[in-house]
Amino acid sequence: MREDPVTTLGEVSDAWLVGRARELNAVGQHSAPAGQSSTIREADNLLAEAQRRGEPRIVAQLLRHCAALRLTTAELVDSADALLDELLSHTKRHGLEVLQADAHALRGRRALLVGAEDNALTEVAHGLAMLDEELAPDRTLGRRSWERLLATSLIDIGLVLTQLGVYEMADEVMARAHQRIRESGGPHEIAVHMINRCRMQLGWGLRLERVGLQDEAASQFSTASALAVAVEGPWRESLFPRVSNRTAAEQMPVLGAAHALASPSADHITRLEEMRHLDRSMHPREQIIMAIALSRCLVRGDHRDDAVRVLSETLTTLSHDSSEPTLRISLAREFALLTELAPDRPRDALRDYALELETELWAMREARVSTLATRLENSRLSHKHDAITRQAREDPLTGLSNRRALDDRLETLLGAPEVQPLAVALVDLDGFKGVNDRCSHAEGDDVLRTVARNLRDSLRTDDFVARYGGDEFVVLLPGATLSAAEAALHRTVEAVDCLAPELSRGVTLSIGVVAMRPQESAAQVLARADAAMYQAKRNGGNRVTALSGVNDRTEPHPVEPPSEIDQAVWIPPDAR
Repeated sequence: MREDPVTTLGEVSDAWLVGRARELNAVGQHSAPAGQSSTIREADNLLAEAQRRGEPRIVAQLLRHCAALRLTTAELVDSADALLDELLSHTKRHGLEVLQADAHALRGRRALLVGAEDNALTEVAHGLAMLDEELAPDRTLGRRSWERLLATSLIDIGLVLTQLGVYEMADEVMARAHQRIRESGGPHEIAVHMINRCRMQLGWGLRLERVGLQDEAASQFSTASALAVAVEGPWRESLFPRVSNRTAAEQMPVLGAAHALASPSADHITRLEEMRHLDRSMHPREQIIMAIALSRCLVRGDHRDDAVRVLSETLTTLSHDSSEPTLRISLAREFALLTELAPDRPRDALRDYALELETELWAMREARVSTLATRLENSRLSHKHDAITRQAREDPLTGLSNRRALDDRLETLLGAPEVQPLAVALVDLDGFKGVNDRCSHAEGDDVLRTVARNLRDSLRTDDFVARYGGDEFVVLLPGATLSAAEAALHRTVEAVDCLAPELSRGVTLSIGVVAMRPQESAAQVLARADAAMYQAKRNGGNRVTALSGVNDRTEPHPVEPPSEIDQAVWIPPDAR
């Protein structure tokens, strides 16, 4: 594979690309820096191959994995910014709402890495608002893959909420993710989810301790320990790098820490110290949780000085890290409690002061929760307003623009000389009536959605696709010459012709395309495109007919690869 990536990657399936990227993500997050760099290089090669193929959903998933890998690699965090921006614009362009919500979640995680909590709140509110309603599964991906993506987005949102200390809302989001994973997740997804929930419970417990709610904190630690036990099964079948004859709690710091915090004792010291020294790639949150858990066990084993050393080293190591503001306070508190040793110091007064400070911080946390709720509601209202506006100009069946939006766009383009040349195409489905007669109208609707998706995905971002009515569509191609538009539409015809029979039901496309003339009205240019389309029908369908207006083509023009000249003129959607 790695010896000749260009040749071999061209031969693998889209599913293999996504699966391998998932494996790299799992391995890369628990590798040494050298291993992380190698993993990222391989992931970048997979992304390049996905972009060469151009399938929007595959590209989006590879962008997500490449960005997530960089967010866990300190030296490469800055390089994630361009990928996150591309992921957000790509998912918006192709209407991939679940992955768009995940883009916001990852941008929130990125904001926390530089201490921008306010930006993180905004991003996570956008992501939550997008996933507020029950979304229809993407049939192209298949239900299981779609459910997995939805669970991943919810988990990424939950992680940001956990880092912000908004544990109640994080718990709700994680519970939603659990429902999806239970239905369609494999061992790795289940293991990841349980580890993330364990991490959240530990952070929640440490936060509750700081305001004197010891019983509630102990309950959270107990739940985390139970999760650490339950994860052992899926862990053994997951993608995580592991030693087969050792338990997950002996290899994953957060799981070992869960047992130690639930029941601190000297019995945990050796295991925790071993993981602390071996796993140099621990995230700051793991480092903090591990240090607190280990220090408590050292105190129980009468090694107070060692406990102080562990906490002091962790504070020094993370002195410039701002990604875990809530856990950092817990670490500082633990250190202060252990170093308050002088017998003549007013220890009770100091504790009272610390409690007052924590109470104030708790009030600030409540304000943060209120702020998040307000922004979430604003995002929901904005999302609904956008949806209502979009619905007024959107065909409800295919998700494409409707006749009203087409009329507005065409009038705008006709009045804008800077968009010249402008090609206008009318698309009609060959054999569509037979689908409704042979099968059902529901399957006919599925075919219309499939064709609509192929039209949108195979053309450029600036091209406009609308449902004209029934089984007819209109495509506007600003800046495209007639020959370039014809070449692009050939690729669309070919893409539909190559669809699996269960998707297309044997339907093909007849397309007529014309170049707009000076002073021509919308009705006139559409009438000429309609005439060209009927010419394509009369010549057998499954083809493109271009009418120039002066020397109109009347000979059959079957589907064939575009010429090198056409390819040079036309810019594919994801190569711009």
